[in-house]
Amino acid sequence: MRVLAISSNKGGVGKTTVATNLAVYLRAVREDLPVLILSTDDQGILDRMFALDPTPPAKTLKHAWSQGTLDGVIQLGEYGVHFVPSPSDTSILKTRAERREHLREILERSGWNGLVILDTKSDLEALTQNALYAADRVLLPVADWASLEEAAKVFALLERSGLGKDRARVLLTLVDRRTRLDEQGRPMVDLLVEEIFKREWPVYTTTISRSPRVETLNSGFGKPQAILHHAQGTAVYKQFKALAEEVLVDLKLEEPFVWADDGTPVFAHTQPARRGGREEARRGARADEAPSLAGIAGELLKGFLRR
Repeated sequence: MRVLAISSNKGGVGKTTVATNLAVYLRAVREDLPVLILSTDDQGILDRMFALDPTPPAKTLKHAWSQGTLDGVIQLGEYGVHFVPSPSDTSILKTRAERREHLREILERSGWNGLVILDTKSDLEALTQNALYAADRVLLPVADWASLEEAAKVFALLERSGLGKDRARVLLTLVDRRTRLDEQGRPMVDLLVEEIFKREWPVYTTTISRSPRVETLNSGFGKPQAILHHAQGTAVYKQFKALAEEVLVDLKLEEPFVWADDGTPVFAHTQPARRGGREEARRGARADEAPSLAGIAGELLKGFLRR
């Protein structure tokens, strides 16, 4: 079992979009890999996106939390993704979340043989801390300066808990090079990348662009639509595939590297972009595409691989 938690103390950074669509892409990239997703939030987005039966489920995460196992609670959903129905109220979960090991123990007792994705609430309270402690890897979406500062809180919490900052990886989301931040008018993404380097945070080389097409897939009260099936031809469609591949390698579920011409190990899907270097990555051809971090984050990535 491998466990990936998606966490941000700031809303509106694409956290649930990343969690749900990454689950769909991982199943598409690795059809033999069982993927289970659950949420410690109470918004019911997982149920609306993955449930095959509109009938309210008999058991939810609340029952699993009480009985100490996911047995009898996991459902097979759309796209071949398994999910745990979300409770309508998470307050009862919080009463049993004081022990940060509780969720990890539930997962271990359940004997899931595959990947578990944990979507968390936009806070750093007990349920989120349970998810962080259960995770082999914590993915931190960063879309702006405020979410970067919230990511810093997660890194600090991991350090205080003895888990270490290397458990987390930053993922730049909702990137739009038209968004300017400083007086010189530089794209905000460049400033975020520089700050990530300065703080020496682990980072995924894939970035996720802001996309009006994707935003419409999650709008309204209907069934959220998967990017894989409803956003072909967009930059985000390709980026999620690259992210899924990178996550598989990061969690040691795929072979890790190919060897570049300079003798350094790189992820196979980032090799062509990496050769272009920092300036080519920064230029990014279209305004709605995020620049690849393969060139920008080269030195930092080497550090991860050495560890």
